[in-house]
Amino acid sequence: MKILIVFGTRPEAIKMASIIKALQKSSSFSFKICVTAQHREMLDQVLDLFQITPDYDLNIMKPGQELSDLVGTAIRKISSVINDFLPDMILVQGDTTTTLAAALAGFYKQVPIGHIEAGLRTGDLYSPWPEEGNRRLTTHIATLHFAPTSANRLNLIKEGINEADILITGNTVIDALQHIVNKIMTNREIETTIETRIKSMTRNDIFNSNYILVTGHRRENFGIGFLNICSALKTIALNHPNMNIIYPVHLNPNVMQPVHDILAGIKNIILIKPIDYLSFTYLMMKSWIILTDSGGIQEEAPALGKPVLVMRKKTERFEGVEAGTVRLVGIDPQSITESVEELLHYDSIYERMSRAKNPYGNGNAGETIVNFLNKRYEKTSSR
Repeated sequence: MKILIVFGTRPEAIKMASIIKALQKSSSFSFKICVTAQHREMLDQVLDLFQITPDYDLNIMKPGQELSDLVGTAIRKISSVINDFLPDMILVQGDTTTTLAAALAGFYKQVPIGHIEAGLRTGDLYSPWPEEGNRRLTTHIATLHFAPTSANRLNLIKEGINEADILITGNTVIDALQHIVNKIMTNREIETTIETRIKSMTRNDIFNSNYILVTGHRRENFGIGFLNICSALKTIALNHPNMNIIYPVHLNPNVMQPVHDILAGIKNIILIKPIDYLSFTYLMMKSWIILTDSGGIQEEAPALGKPVLVMRKKTERFEGVEAGTVRLVGIDPQSITESVEELLHYDSIYERMSRAKNPYGNGNAGETIVNFLNKRYEKTSSR
């Protein structure tokens, strides 16, 4: 069975890594990897870390590109890859522009689609935008649906997806996270190298005290959202001059401009460029609290015992909220600052969040997916 794996961003590469590893161990498949390089620089770091070598590199990103242009270019170039490799199935991941484009390209060529991380929903087509639309459309193009949780499976069933085509897998990000944490914890040389790298970027011995780690990049937060987030971070920093705030700032100008305009120059806010996944995982491991609008971090941080405050109005990963590992705080500055103050001042609240059970799997999602594909392949080939 010939499988084409398509992804384009750093989070997708992280979440596809364990599937690629499991496919490499199997004799039932031949596969090739196609990257769109929707996030060129950040993607390459992860490819190196997980020793992934793409067979096709489409390099589609251009400055100032509209989403419609990006989708069109991606469909056209992925179609050429399909014509060359002639896969029996295409595996896509999550909810990016690459995900939707690859699913559409496969659909136009009548190639079955397997959707990794299927069934996540906020119920609001424009939150997050365009991700909610991307994953809903991909669902109704896909043949197989690999749902991280039982709630994701239920979402798919409600939308009319056949139960036999859905598999609950856990989230593959936990596979990747466990691999990286083990890599760090079993090699003091790697840990020392990471610490030295981070210290050189922060010019501050951040590991001698607690710090807050921040990430932000969501399109729906562009504009007033990021102004509010930065206002909250400024208030937190000024109220707690001995607490560092570390913020690897996304390269998108819609993020960089408000962040640097409002936060640059505040002594205990450390703004750095995006860092490699190995170093970022270490920052998560050593942090006290994490503030984010990211999807993946909502899954990763609880596995590390870190309370997560999500700076979004809605989340598609409500399992973490229900488990108590994640709190949805929105983008109102007062809500963000009050939630941080609670965690800093009330040990019982902090302990309850940090010790809550991670609901996103035990780290074997990649193998589970490949084993399922193997069984499906055996049944098909025996007919």
